[in-house]
Amino acid sequence: MREILGGFVVIQGLGGFVAQVWFEREWGLLPRWVDWPAPAYLGIAALGALVVLWRASDAWKRG
Repeated sequence: MREILGGFVVIQGLGGFVAQVWFEREWGLLPRWVDWPAPAYLGIAALGALVVLWRASDAWKRG
């Protein structure tokens, strides 16, 4: 379940960043709730990637 949530957050973060930088409009769900600058969306994407890696490391530890 964590990897699904993390993947969703990565997609939302990258989509928000790309939309603001290259298309000058908003994509995804996050811009509907908050108004962040483009670098903040990269931070959100990095947070999602950390959640995915956390899940992968737990699966690797279990064997």
